[in-house]
Amino acid sequence: MNSKTLIETGFTEWFPLKTLTHSNLPSDKGSVIIIVDKELSEKPETDILYIGRTKKPVKRIMGGYLAGYGGKNTKNINQMLFDEGYIEKAAIGWILTDKPRIMQEELLAKFKADHGELPVWNNKKKNVKPKATPAFKPKKAPALKTKAAVPKTVAEPVTKPGPKPKLASTKKSAAKMETSAKTEMTSKVESAAEMPENAKTKEETPSNMPT
Repeated sequence: MNSKTLIETGFTEWFPLKTLTHSNLPSDKGSVIIIVDKELSEKPETDILYIGRTKKPVKRIMGGYLAGYGGKNTKNINQMLFDEGYIEKAAIGWILTDKPRIMQEELLAKFKADHGELPVWNNKKKNVKPKATPAFKPKKAPALKTKAAVPKTVAEPVTKPGPKPKLASTKKSAAKMETSAKTEMTSKVESAAEMPENAKTKEETPSNMPT
């Protein structure tokens, strides 16, 4: 598959992107777009750089490929055109279709069958310039903060003081003991005094017993 065989299947002629104008472009309708490298047109290798699709050709080509607005793939094509110098040798052609997705997939499959790979600008690995990846620095795991275990102090039970002894009752019992002691002493004295009198009475009383 190359630019010549595509014209035979209904594609337009090839318009250089450097001199492309709005008047060259089709109205907004489903289209399959192909970009070719004109310097490779007469060589045995394929000159097809990219097979794409769009429903708005004017916006995609003028605003995207040439102005740099759009998604990642569109910006990548803009970069290749202006940073890599392809704007001087790239040309574009298209074919209108009601099913641009299906037609694009069929053309990509046929291209891969013929050449063993996709067009160079459809291959994302070749299109995107690899960015320098920063050296990986392993992050240190944060140190665990351990709190020293503080022993829990067990509160001692509070003992309430017992009731104070009643002094009045003690005084009363002492008074009772003193009174009883005095009473006992008095009775002893009285009994001691009565004993001599009883003895005298016995002596004075004559004995009735015979002599």
